[in-house]
Order: sequence, then C-alpha cells, then structure tokens
Amino acid sequence: MQRQNILTPGAAAAATGAIAGPDDPHAALYRKVTWRLLPILFACYVIAYLDRVNIGYAQLHMRGDLGFTDQVYGLAAGLFFVTYFLCEIPSNIYLQRVGARKTLVRILLLWGAASCATMFVVGPLSFYAVRLVLGVFEAGLAPGVMFYLTLWYPNRRRAQVTAVFLSGSAVAGVIGAPVSGLILDGFQGVLGFKGWQWMFLLEGLPAILLSLCVLLVLSDRPHEANWLSAEEKAALSADIARDASRAGGGHGFGAALRDPRIYFWSAAWFTLVCGLYAITFWMPVMLQAAGVRSATEVGLWSIIPYGIGSVGMVLISRQSDRCDERRWHYAVNVVLGASCLLMASLAGTQLALVLALLAVATATLFAAMPIFYAIPMAYLPERAAAGGLALINCLGLTGGFFSPMLLGWVRTQTGSLTAGLWVMAGMMLAGVAILLLTTRKMVPSPVPVRA
Repeated sequence: MQRQNILTPGAAAAATGAIAGPDDPHAALYRKVTWRLLPILFACYVIAYLDRVNIGYAQLHMRGDLGFTDQVYGLAAGLFFVTYFLCEIPSNIYLQRVGARKTLVRILLLWGAASCATMFVVGPLSFYAVRLVLGVFEAGLAPGVMFYLTLWYPNRRRAQVTAVFLSGSAVAGVIGAPVSGLILDGFQGVLGFKGWQWMFLLEGLPAILLSLCVLLVLSDRPHEANWLSAEEKAALSADIARDASRAGGGHGFGAALRDPRIYFWSAAWFTLVCGLYAITFWMPVMLQAAGVRSATEVGLWSIIPYGIGSVGMVLISRQSDRCDERRWHYAVNVVLGASCLLMASLAGTQLALVLALLAVATATLFAAMPIFYAIPMAYLPERAAAGGLALINCLGLTGGFFSPMLLGWVRTQTGSLTAGLWVMAGMMLAGVAILLLTTRKMVPSPVPVRA
C-alpha cells in the first residue's frame, strides 16, 4: 500500500490552494454539507452510545432487583463487544455495496429493537444474550459513518467533523446521565414495570424513529445529492479526488489486511478504548463512592465531566486540524487523561476533586478519538477505507470487552477499582508509545499553514 503524509494534510492541501481558512472559496459549500449531514449523524451516535452504555446507570437498580454482582455486570457490559467485533467488518464491506443510507437504516431499526428488548431481562443469561444481540445489530455504525465522511470531506477537514460526530459519545453522557437517572427514579413501578425497564424502552425508541430521518435526509455520495448544484458537486468531487490520488486509490481492503501499521494502530486504539469504557461504565460507581447516592443525583453530577468532555473534544480536535498535527496531540491527551482517571479513583469522598479529575479525563480521552482516527482516515485509500477502518475499530473495541470485565472482577474481589485502573493507565501509556513509534517516519518537515 502506498504510504502518504497522514499527519500534515494541510501542507499537502497548500500545494493545491485548498487550505481551509477565512478566504477558502469552498467554506460556504462545506458549511452547507455539514449542516445537512452532521446533525443527523451526530444524533445517531448520541443514541447509539447511550443505548450501549446506559446499563452503567441501570446497574444502580438492576443489581438489587435481579441479584447481579459487579462481575456479572462487567461481563454483560463487555459481551456487547464480542459480537460487535465479529460483525463489524462484514457490515462495513456490505456498506460499500449498498451505500451508507440503507446500512444506517438497517442498523438503527435493529439496534433500537434490541435495546428496547433489554427491558425483559430476568437474569444473567438473558442479560448476556440481549447484549450479544445488541452488538450484532449495532456493528458497523461508527466506522461506517467515518468512511461515509471520507466521501464528503477532504483530509484537512476530517478531524474536526469526525470530532463533532464522535462527540456524540460525550453528549450522550450529558443528556443520558440525567435522563437515565430521572427515569430510573421517576418511573419506578409505573404500570408495574421497574424504572430500569422503562429506561431501556424509552431510550431505545429514538433509534427506530431516527431510521426514518436517515432514509429521508442522507445521500450516499455528493453526485447523488439533489440538494447540491452541479457546480457544488463538481467542487466536492475535485477535493475528494485530490486526496484519493495522494492515497493511491488502486489498493483495496486486501492491502490493508497485509499492512502491519493497521494492526499496530488497532493495538493503540484498544488501549484507548479500555480507558474510555472505564469512564463510561464505571463513572456512576466512582460518583457513588464519592458520596452521591440516588440515581438521579448520579445522573445530574455526571453532566459536569461529560459536558466539559464534549466541548473539549471538539476544541482540541479543531486545534489539531489547525496545527496539522496528530501524533503529539494524541499522546499528550492520552497521558493526561490516563493520569486523571487513575487519580480520580484515589480521591476518595472528595466529590469536587473527583468531578474535576473525571472532567479532565473525559475531555482528553474523548478528544483523542477523532485525532486518532484522522490518521488511518488519511492513510487508507477509498477502496480500503471502509474495511480498514472497520478492522481497526473492531480489533480495538475488544478493549470494550476487556475493560469492564477486568474492572468488574477487580471490584468484586477487592471492593475497589483502583488496581484495575492502574492496569488501564499502563496500557494507555503503552498505546501512546505504539502510535508514536509507528508514525514517526511519516512526518515531513514542517510547512507553515494558515489557520
């Protein structure tokens, strides 16, 4: 596979006069595209992430109602990623054949139904089964959308738009945390159902409704968009074509499978995922340990770290785009986030300190996601992008199985998350080293670019 400059897309764009800036002739066009695509894609990821991790709030009641231990909960949280791993690459390869629009409709409908079905869990086995099914149905969403974005945006714009999409994970916490808490406490006993049963039903239905919006709003590629003029379609196609020529567009998914960098980056992504899901699945437990009691209070306090995280994620990614630099933005964010996550587990009952540390950890670790993905998104040619991004994502997302399972087992055995978080922090630092080593020869001499 042809190697390209994956870390300074703005420098390459400068040679073609296509720098994104105040005098960019295509700025209005990309604003138009963004307002058409990003709101619905963002909403999809908010609901997807919420339906994936809302068991973090449900466990506050399910453990008592169904007799679950932390180990049962941790295993169920992680099983989602087993079937997600198995189905993600087939889903994204199929996406290239049928298009993103139809693929997203299928994913939204089926995962919404599976999320709603979680309300009927009666014990560990049914809990495990529904999590496995949810992983099958949601597989392919995130890398599918990231591939979709490569069909609409050139390299120099991708970190920021990817950050807006992926910030749905943090916004899911801002919205989902208080909503989940209120449903758990406020709907307890309504029509004979538990609060957690209502939570799964009410948070699964929006995915089904969003499928209709996707069907009506999205177009698979610029040349199919009836909301663009012929001149706008030509301008977008020319921008994407320049990137494709630099990426070596003749190489397909088979070349990605043989490229060792893909597997090193998958390992780095694995370590980051371990940290991300340590936050999303165990933040409620950390807040309870700091003295927060009811599910509603846990949800409301969670707004602070998730809110700061969602804003920081976009701002840091924008800075990465403006500096045309990925490696050190990623490294600094992960090192800082891992350190704060570990310190949060050591802060005891000092709620203000726990919240501050979780806010920094959430902002930095979540910001590392789009910065990381800007690297393979620029490196992989179009024919390899859908499968290659899915391969990186599904291999890395096995961290979503490992992290909650390990932390659940550690907490069951010791009553604390601290020992497990030491392991998570060490892994994330190893991931930083992997990324820095595998990208160090891909950085050309700095070329000044305009913001």
